[in-house]
Amino acid sequence: IENGHSMHYLDMFRKSLEEPEKLWAEVGSVLDWYTPWSKVIDNTDEPFTKWYVGGELNACYNAVDRHVLAGKGNKVALIHDSPVTNSIRKVTYKELQEKIQTPEGGHILLGTLSSKSGTPTYLIILFGSIPQLAAIITLGVACSILTQSSLAAKPKGYILEEREKKQQVFSNKNISTLSVQFSLNEAVTFSRFKPKICHINFIKGKLSDNKNSSMDIDWDEALEASQPHPCVPVESNHPLYILYTSGTTGQPKGVVRPTGSHLATLTWSMKSIYNMDSDKDVWWAASDMGWVVGHSYICYGPLCAAVTSVMYEGKPDRTPHPGQYFRVVQEHGVSGIFTAPTALRVIRKSDHSLQIGGNYSTKSLKYLFVAGEHCDHETKLWAEKAFKVPVLNHWWQTETGHAITANCVGLGHSLKPPKFSAGLPVPGYDVRIVGEDGLECPPGEQGRIVIKLPLPPGNMSTLYKDTQHFLEIYFKKYPGFYDTMDAGYRDENGYIYVLARDDDIINVAGHRLSTAALEDVILSHPDVADGAVIGVPEFTKGEIPLCLYVLKPGVTKEEEVVGEELVKLVRKLIGPIAAMKLCIAVSALPRTRSGKIARKSLADLARNKAVVISSTIEDPSVYKEIKAAFQKVGYAKSAPDPQVA
Repeated sequence: IENGHSMHYLDMFRKSLEEPEKLWAEVGSVLDWYTPWSKVIDNTDEPFTKWYVGGELNACYNAVDRHVLAGKGNKVALIHDSPVTNSIRKVTYKELQEKIQTPEGGHILLGTLSSKSGTPTYLIILFGSIPQLAAIITLGVACSILTQSSLAAKPKGYILEEREKKQQVFSNKNISTLSVQFSLNEAVTFSRFKPKICHINFIKGKLSDNKNSSMDIDWDEALEASQPHPCVPVESNHPLYILYTSGTTGQPKGVVRPTGSHLATLTWSMKSIYNMDSDKDVWWAASDMGWVVGHSYICYGPLCAAVTSVMYEGKPDRTPHPGQYFRVVQEHGVSGIFTAPTALRVIRKSDHSLQIGGNYSTKSLKYLFVAGEHCDHETKLWAEKAFKVPVLNHWWQTETGHAITANCVGLGHSLKPPKFSAGLPVPGYDVRIVGEDGLECPPGEQGRIVIKLPLPPGNMSTLYKDTQHFLEIYFKKYPGFYDTMDAGYRDENGYIYVLARDDDIINVAGHRLSTAALEDVILSHPDVADGAVIGVPEFTKGEIPLCLYVLKPGVTKEEEVVGEELVKLVRKLIGPIAAMKLCIAVSALPRTRSGKIARKSLADLARNKAVVISSTIEDPSVYKEIKAAFQKVGYAKSAPDPQVA
């Protein structure tokens, strides 16, 4: 075994770089195709790489129908667990297939849409809409899914305007039933294009009185009048969905996902990365359909791989208590969890000694995977003790659709990877660390993380209606490479360490420090529940770190004392080089709904720059307190009040 890695992984990784057509042909065979592909890869117009060229398939057939035909119709496909409504609902593949009907032949729900129209359908989705989503992809129509948690009304309006859809489809099956409906109505007011809106009622008696009687329908009634529709084959590179994520221009950018290659790599990853066995394991991706994790690992990945998937409708701590993760594991026999470190921090903050969570058994659980943001070591250690399984970090992006680096337990990776690492490159990803000069860095030296082209199957094919930005953002700075815009390094055994977005590096008197490393120290303090570090201007050193921290509930120690302890802790564990002097207590930090800290907005605010609060920020009100806190230590003196986008 080379460098302690399994031969299975090494062989597959080598093949992915040296014999990509051979490996990805094997991966493509995990799907059912109506028409075989004529070419595994077409890279004549790099970076617009195409996979499984000429092959035709249907996403819904691969996610549902083929499992029924294979005799798995009675297997549970989805478990909807909603502590908010105090309900648990299990749906088999056969039941899911039966619900995949286009109401009244599709004329009410989808109008005249087809795969040839090129018109994507807008969908607000939770559990009640999974059959609706499947019905749409049965027709080969690309979807764009938004949830209440993903974007605010104004950027949603921008998306509606950009997309110019013929029909918008709405699901009001949500914790806050009517607020989602009004969110969509409000979004329309920001768009010059005024789409048709169809409100679909999944909860009897919950449809708003403000409905358009000619368009709004009751799902159950529509199903009774529906006719089955055959699956429509689409070419492999036909868009499966368009997922909007925050953009560098201030407007959301639409990531276009190709159908065939995405479904193939997701199906393959359920076993190779997550080691889920379709015959016995239960999978839970604790996310929602507004984010890439929901697309990849609530919906398409587990369904195509025939792995039972949990859809959880609730919070980690407040619906109604912080023992929910433990309860779900025990009640449904969950084998693998995929969640964000923020969720673990929330549970740790609310139930640190496991007075509630400890009442449940986690014996079915084998792995806990985290991604989406940096996982501090203290939270990782606590979670491993609490859930009694390894916590495995991995790294990927909305653009890639699945992991770039991971501990591929299905390929024999160690369950005890090096501290702070994000795993090894997943087969297909030729990861390099380069300096500002574009030359490759030696092991241990920090640089920009880039990926040599071509990217493996499943990555985005372009940005919707924005080829220019697609090329400029991701491929211009490092020709021949995909720019992840993340900073990190590789160790001597090939493990990748993702430190921060490259703009989250603080330059203190010429020394580059990662905010992630500093935050690890801050979060190791026993009285600190959350923390963020940014760089602020300083006359002699150019830039110094400033820490914002949140105390745990019940802490009676003076904030000044905690701040002094944090300064000493950073000096002890990082060194005087960090020049940490400013530690300020606040009640909360600005986090996106996917759990990421909006550090750039904090740094801009401290520098007196105008801050437009992203539509993805969960609680914009926190900026008022933070601005006042900055002013107490001499920053943000002339900063305008942050404004919501």
